Amino acid sequence: MAQALLVVDVQRGFVSGADAVLAAPTLLRTLDGLVAAARAADALVVHLQNDGPPGEPDEPHTPGWELAIAPRDGEPVLRKTEDDPFAETDLAALLSGHGVTRMAVCGLLSEFCVSAAARGALDRGFRVVLPHDAHATYDVPAGPGSAGVPAALASRAAEWALGDAIEIVATAAEVRFTQP
Repeated sequence: MAQALLVVDVQRGFVSGADAVLAAPTLLRTLDGLVAAARAADALVVHLQNDGPPGEPDEPHTPGWELAIAPRDGEPVLRKTEDDPFAETDLAALLSGHGVTRMAVCGLLSEFCVSAAARGALDRGFRVVLPHDAHATYDVPAGPGSAGVPAALASRAAEWALGDAIEIVATAAEVRFTQP
């Protein structure tokens, strides 16, 4: 059973400076450990990099667009413009070509690209594990007739919305990558 780790949009503009998610330092430490565990088990580590619109923190070829966790030689980096990393990319073929059947998903933002990556993987028959402490988002502002939602609750709601097919674990330390 080949395994993979999808590192979703962990770009400098989301983890440093004025546009950083609130838990960025803790999240980065957690992701560093998760990536190290995947690498130690020779799991495929795939970095996803969003090409955001002009003026956004992830605008291509700006400092915020750069990946905050450097890929190692041989680790694929797939650029994308949609929340779903399977849309208009070679991600499905890449994973299938490596014989991947199970993957962990981590990164940013919980209710957008992380959720879309998990759904896309589930839709294609992959087993998916999502560590609760390995994804994050921003506070959701108040809307018409409703109060705002703190980022931690928005992340939890994003997990819940994925349904029963996904395996959610409390910490990234619980994710086990086994040697292929």
